[in-house]
Amino acid sequence: MSSARGTSWRNRDVWSIALSAFFADSGYQSVLAGFPLFLVLVLHQPVWEFGLASALSYGGGALFSLAGARLGERLGHRRLALIGNAIIPLLSLSALVASPGVAIGLLCGGWWARNLRSPSRRVMLVEAVPDEAHRSAAFGFLHALDVGGGAVAGCYVLASVLVGLSFRWIFLVTVAPLVMSTVMLSRARTGRRAAVAAPARARHDAADADPEPALPGSRPLLAAAALYGFTYYSVGFPVLTLAQGGHHFGYGIGAFLVFQGVSAVTGYLLGSRFRGGLAARFTDLGVFGYLSAGLGSALLAAAYAASLGVAVLMLGVAVLGFALGVVETLEPSLMSVLRPGRLAGRAFGALSAARSIGLVVANLALGLLYSLGPAWSYGYAATVAAVAAAVILSAAPAVRAARS
Repeated sequence: MSSARGTSWRNRDVWSIALSAFFADSGYQSVLAGFPLFLVLVLHQPVWEFGLASALSYGGGALFSLAGARLGERLGHRRLALIGNAIIPLLSLSALVASPGVAIGLLCGGWWARNLRSPSRRVMLVEAVPDEAHRSAAFGFLHALDVGGGAVAGCYVLASVLVGLSFRWIFLVTVAPLVMSTVMLSRARTGRRAAVAAPARARHDAADADPEPALPGSRPLLAAAALYGFTYYSVGFPVLTLAQGGHHFGYGIGAFLVFQGVSAVTGYLLGSRFRGGLAARFTDLGVFGYLSAGLGSALLAAAYAASLGVAVLMLGVAVLGFALGVVETLEPSLMSVLRPGRLAGRAFGALSAARSIGLVVANLALGLLYSLGPAWSYGYAATVAAVAAAVILSAAPAVRAARS
């Protein structure tokens, strides 16, 4: 395990992993920002088909997250992270064809590769920051550069759309930052060790002994993550709502840019804030994360239903970005404490899978409810987010008692 040298947790490995995330999001988030516009407004497919595409990519991603967590233990997390990262550019090819089915297939292939490497990349970051007190800051920093890359992607797509560049070229250019992402990830030194093979009986005995048991709170965290997934629809839906409401692609890409920018700043600024006790961080996640996500969706529903205009719609998108920044900072940092040591890889795989399973339902539901009106879609998301907040907040007292 690599140790953080010096007094700062921002060592070479943390920088390499975070910069890899920055370049990855600079690439694939450009595709995610433009794909709903390409599929619905250029290829003239119904919105439910975009919901189906999102559900397939996220649902398949759940399986790839679980597989990636286990494969990382055998192959080494660094090796698997590099393999998955190198395959992500498949989604950059999705606009080269006019066939909706092939385009969706390429998008899913690249996204599944991204999910395959995500648990291993998180394990690499945990190894790079052994001190639990700095984990939230490290994950906040990772999220800031991760989503900061998404903000850069939004600026790139917005500028490209305004000058009239076709989606074929907008997407194809994203291969360059995705390649740079893999180069940066290869500079990280953590995650090299694979699990040592052992006889079946020895593995069984080791599992029974469980020298590093999961702490109370991991199951409620997974349950809440899944519920949050039921509300965590693709940002493509607000992109479509703003583009259609403002009668221009630019409004939709502007919504994507606001979402990514607010989320990045939130992750960076609040990563160092969330260093209190475990129970306090559960409360922060419930209030500032899941409950805020419900508020953002409620604002979108109200703004559309009451025709309050683009400004209020943008405010709802900004609140959603804030909520995501909190969730992406606290969920993994909490899991790294609740499932320590050799359990970390599978825990991160379970966390990604729990989110992805919820995302299948969220995107299918929003795609279908959108035909009744966007307010129905966002109203559903607001309701389920409130339930997720209730689940995680109810677990805080038990966690506090177990840690006292």
